[in-house]
Amino acid sequence: MPLEIVTIPCLSDNYAYLAHDPASGETALVDAPEAGPILAELAARAWRLSHVLLTHHHWDHVDALPEILASHPARVIGAAADAHRLPPLDMAVAEGDRFDIGGEPVEVLDVSGHTVGHLAFYLPESNAVFTADSLMALGCGRLFEGTPEQMWTSLSKLTALPDDTVVCSGHEYTQSNARFALTIDIGNDALKKRAAEIDHARAAGRPTVPSMLGLEKATNPFLRAADPDIQAHLGLPGADPAKVFAEIRGRKDRF
Repeated sequence: MPLEIVTIPCLSDNYAYLAHDPASGETALVDAPEAGPILAELAARAWRLSHVLLTHHHWDHVDALPEILASHPARVIGAAADAHRLPPLDMAVAEGDRFDIGGEPVEVLDVSGHTVGHLAFYLPESNAVFTADSLMALGCGRLFEGTPEQMWTSLSKLTALPDDTVVCSGHEYTQSNARFALTIDIGNDALKKRAAEIDHARAAGRPTVPSMLGLEKATNPFLRAADPDIQAHLGLPGADPAKVFAEIRGRKDRF
């Protein structure tokens, strides 16, 4: 049975997630931006944490962990490559490793680029992937540490997942991402439709995250660097997609 996934808004624009198995009672938290909303959600549902999955070391993904663990002792899992910058880990993992939550396998992907050592966690039975600041709704994370080639490789791993995968990303940046995307993928009717829906959702105070991977593949310019229309628009016809991605990322940084 798929895990029950709950999205928790935190801070000004972060998201944390709970993944709960009703049969065993096991509950995983993905990232810890702010203790109050997470503890309130756990209390409202009478859930106890069994796992905490950390995607990367940035403060807005880990700073609330000590307060959360004080009332919910749980097994903390994060990247072996980034263990020196993460809170103390009970389990250090790397790409290709697997562990279970409530009997469901969790597959570890290295999606370095935003940071070196950034992980994504893929739950195939629940059709969900927790991508934090690697793949975002209509965007991808700024390259603070990795290279464009590294990030393109990471995004390519994620786009290899099934289209019906739910992408649980780390921030509510979708509206601004859409404005940028429309400057890159100018003839994409699916993108125009999505941008209008995003504006409507945000005007009503509704989140735009999570999103569906199939929709990201169709509308997210950072995943569409091989598209001939985008390449032509950027003056890079026939270029290596990694080079096109680098151009898109550079333009976003200046947007």
